[in-house]
Amino acid sequence: MTRRSPLAWLGGLLAVYLAVPLISFVVRVSTSSERGFATPGLWSALRTSVESATIATAVIALFGLPLAFALARHRGPLASILQGAVALPLALPPVMSGILLVYLIGPYTTVGRWFHGRLTGSVAGIVLSQVFVAAPFLIISARASFAAVDRSLDDLAAALGHRALVRFFLVDMSVAASGIRAGLLLTWLRAIGEYGANVVVAYHPYSLPVFTYEQFSGAGIPTTQAPTVLVLAAAAAAVIVAQVRLPRRAPELAAARAPEPGPSIPVGFDLDVRAGSFHLQVCHQSRAHRLAILGPSGSGKSLTLRSIAGLVAGCGPVTYGGRPEPRIEGRRVGYVPQGQPLFPHLDVRRQVLFGRDADPGLARYWLDTLGLAGLEERRPTQLSGGQRQRVGLAAALATRPRLVLLDEPFSALDAPVRSELRREVRRLQMGGLSTVVVTHDAEEAALLADEVLVLSAGRLLQAGPTGEVFAHPASPEVARLLGFELLDGTADDGGVRCGDVIIEADCAAVEKGRPVVWGTRPENVRVGAHGRYQAAVIDSASLGHVTAVTLGLGGGELRARTSEPVGMTACFDLGEVLVWDSQLA
Repeated sequence: MTRRSPLAWLGGLLAVYLAVPLISFVVRVSTSSERGFATPGLWSALRTSVESATIATAVIALFGLPLAFALARHRGPLASILQGAVALPLALPPVMSGILLVYLIGPYTTVGRWFHGRLTGSVAGIVLSQVFVAAPFLIISARASFAAVDRSLDDLAAALGHRALVRFFLVDMSVAASGIRAGLLLTWLRAIGEYGANVVVAYHPYSLPVFTYEQFSGAGIPTTQAPTVLVLAAAAAAVIVAQVRLPRRAPELAAARAPEPGPSIPVGFDLDVRAGSFHLQVCHQSRAHRLAILGPSGSGKSLTLRSIAGLVAGCGPVTYGGRPEPRIEGRRVGYVPQGQPLFPHLDVRRQVLFGRDADPGLARYWLDTLGLAGLEERRPTQLSGGQRQRVGLAAALATRPRLVLLDEPFSALDAPVRSELRREVRRLQMGGLSTVVVTHDAEEAALLADEVLVLSAGRLLQAGPTGEVFAHPASPEVARLLGFELLDGTADDGGVRCGDVIIEADCAAVEKGRPVVWGTRPENVRVGAHGRYQAAVIDSASLGHVTAVTLGLGGGELRARTSEPVGMTACFDLGEVLVWDSQLA
């Protein structure tokens, strides 16, 4: 027998406490002969309450949702003050809220005189009191929901051609819809049940709570049953309406149509961006249509890509094919952010057709080409990581972009899927697709780019054709990022002294005896029985047909792979060795 959690018992006790009064009331009403449904003024009070609560909720939604969105997106003293002001009505007893409102809209105030003293004692007065006491329920709920929306989705929608107001409705409002619906429901229920502020601000016409209190004070409990039943019925109806989801017409995909080849788009930029204490300064004019930006985490790669996309205001001039670019919505770029972000409320079909200029025929073609056929009805949570990455790429390509920007597109994927998608992107590039790829993987940069930029700490360390940069890294830092094996040594006659071994290398530019950093690519380390150098084997691991070996050399480590057996020591040869003066590097 499964043991119940104490939490379930605690929750059950509260549920019983909330349900018992309701059950008792239902029993009393069903057995009562005098319920009060014929009491004069009952139905007009119901109409007043429903009408005023609905108007108040509409007013709160009109002004409260933009306020909630602003509070979710901004920080600072002003936002903190506004949040406190929004929450203030929750801390006040309703009667005191009514007193505060009388100071604002009472018949002898400036505002009251504008309306000839008619704001109080009217439906308008009831609405104003309900707005004051009920607004926090929507604003606080919506703010929390807006704050939970992934900001990268807004960037993605902008890159797909949607302007700010459209993004607010299509992305932020849609993703936060459940929280907004809950806030609207609580707001309406709070408004229709308001008594204290209504009594002070607008005693007449009677709202249903005021009418109920009048009946209780005059005739006692029996005639209060009818208004209580009506309020419960109205609340139940509101809860049911809040659960209704209006059906939306699914967009249609057309017959698959292959993309037409477009011109190559080399990118140029002169960026100067500050993000907190981080300062990015990068200037480059590419000559190739396949560009890679390589660097460690925190080097500014993603900020550079977002600037190229037009998502960073005031970053500096950006050109596509030599022409200055307009704001992000008009650039016609396909942007695939890091982390496989997709719109959580849309299925695959709607994802690929979300772009403002999405072509249904191209969308069908890319779904088929990227192996997504048959997944059109699935939501992001029903997709694997590789499938989500493909959907993001298909959505970007379906808008006929001139340039596709890929931010660490394969970093979160397992090795087989990563390899497959790399090949797919390379195949698209061979067909003429212009791309800028951000990566920390040197092999990925070499595979997907004809030109590479190496960044570190917001600065450009080296740029040029991929083969040239990989063959001649400008510094040990660049070499390390390109995957070189680096060790310390000392310049000597004929090479570099590393411990007791002299490694043959060109040290003509370095004075003998100076400390140097030397390195070579891992594939240039060849372990074999007849190698000219010898080192201790620190570690080895069998990978099936090859063995990964770590060699100890002069206090450093050199990694290699070999198909030959290794023991405590190993002989090895080296291919090309590069040397840098340690004090100048």
